[in-house]
Amino acid sequence: MHATSTIEQVPAPPPASDSRTFKRAIGDLRQGYANRELWSHLGWQDIKQRYRRSVLGPFWITISQGVIALGLGVLYAVLFGAPVATFLPYVATGLIVWTFISGCLTEGMECFISNEGLIKQLPSPLSVYALRTVWRQILMFGHNIIVYVIIMLIYVGTLSGPYTLTGNGTCGGANAAWTCHPGLGLDMLLAIPGFVLVAVNAGWVTMLLGIISTRFRDIPQVINALVQLLFYLTPIVWPLDQVSAVGGNRHQLAETVLPIIQLNPIYHLVQVVRAPLLGQHLSVYSWLAVAGMAIIGWGLALVAMRNYRARVSYWV
Repeated sequence: MHATSTIEQVPAPPPASDSRTFKRAIGDLRQGYANRELWSHLGWQDIKQRYRRSVLGPFWITISQGVIALGLGVLYAVLFGAPVATFLPYVATGLIVWTFISGCLTEGMECFISNEGLIKQLPSPLSVYALRTVWRQILMFGHNIIVYVIIMLIYVGTLSGPYTLTGNGTCGGANAAWTCHPGLGLDMLLAIPGFVLVAVNAGWVTMLLGIISTRFRDIPQVINALVQLLFYLTPIVWPLDQVSAVGGNRHQLAETVLPIIQLNPIYHLVQVVRAPLLGQHLSVYSWLAVAGMAIIGWGLALVAMRNYRARVSYWV
């Protein structure tokens, strides 16, 4: 008898899936941007639906922002002994930018959860829902900026030259210790690239927090609490000039407060838009901080998309 030997055939390994690659993550972003007709329409419909059947429609956004800016601007001007003509535009502009940032944070966490039905039924890139959220906030920012235009028409005479946010609003003399801002000029145009950078940062924040919050439903509660804290820690309704002014009654806090403010990312996001709009000096450090956040943030967002984008539809 001849022994017959059998050679077992080892099955070939299955081809590696490319669903968890940076190529697929970047492709999702490209396809999402290419579908801009979809997310721009959805974002505009969100605004219209929110104010459906109201007489003024989306302009209630402008009215609400104007009332809040006027109330807080006058109140804090009285509390800080600041001139309304320079302090009200400062508070109003800060609130407008803050509303955009906080809206992207709070609504960005829910961008996938609130679109559960579309994600399960509509075969579209995941980035479409993040872009929808950011675009909706941009539309609201466009309505809110009307408040800035109205205030500028009233106080352009005061802000067109050098001014301060404290004292009687003029530079020199009794106000020599306070920070003197140069006033409105062509530097106002820097607000455009500043807002573009803020919107770019809003994109990765929405994408990253959206993925994390879809998996861990307690994260939105934590972020909402931190947003309230960041509002008070950021110079939005209070002037940093009172801390940095030499000889001011709060100058002794400068060594402690100023380093903390410089490490606050929200401060730089607000400043790259607010400072040009008000004719204030803008530090190069703020530009570098915002640009650096965009680069690092999108790197983290791409890592999250590469690893978890396919699981979002199961988590929602």
